[in-house]
Amino acid sequence: MAPDRQTADRLRDLLRGARRLVVFTGAGISTESGIPDFRSPGGLWTRNEPIEFGDFLASEEMRRENWRRKIEVDKTIRPAEPNRGHLAVAALVHRGLATTVITQNIDGLHQKSGVPDERVVELHGNGTYATCLDCGTRYELDAIEAAFEMDETPPTCAFCGGIVKQATISFGQAMPADAMRRAREAILDCDLFLAAGSSLVVYPAAGFPVMAKDNGSTLVILNREPTDLDAFADLVINDEIGPTLSAAVGLN
Repeated sequence: MAPDRQTADRLRDLLRGARRLVVFTGAGISTESGIPDFRSPGGLWTRNEPIEFGDFLASEEMRRENWRRKIEVDKTIRPAEPNRGHLAVAALVHRGLATTVITQNIDGLHQKSGVPDERVVELHGNGTYATCLDCGTRYELDAIEAAFEMDETPPTCAFCGGIVKQATISFGQAMPADAMRRAREAILDCDLFLAAGSSLVVYPAAGFPVMAKDNGSTLVILNREPTDLDAFADLVINDEIGPTLSAAVGLN
């Protein structure tokens, strides 16, 4: 059900009145670009047990399986384009209303929509490139995946011989300290926190809305389904992310 006119007008007014808006996005904003939610029924993690980071490091076969899955997932993720939700968030950034976009997503669609890299905090890393775990050298995926498909040899760094991994945070891998620091600083400085497309069940990120609210920020939760944190919010909208945000921002 679409939000009523009063709710839509309130969201628009809150966005326009914000001076330091933080936008926090989850899988729900990208499913509208055709990217499946890994956790949803039929998603990757319901069909395949996630590969733990320790297993990835310890086993060449686990690294091989990781890259097999990565190539399969990329058939969906890499062609995806930003949708109206991403473009609305980018508009909020370019208008000077949103200071920071914190995302649980690894698809790079916020940057692709025009949000500057330095304004995006990627809590779970980025799946659009790979890095050496030892020296940090960045590798583009086209060459890495093409070489892997020839003989399924897991990639290693051309400079130091270290293990090359997609630049995402795996199960059992430590959350990126710099990203967590930047997220916390932005949250404690914001006057409006908008959570869009997140079920708000994966911690520690799911605690961000409460952190913002406890610090005096107005809290808006926009998600297709109710969340466990709705009771903390000043405004809750259960609807599609893209149409709702683009209407509130005035892009329709």
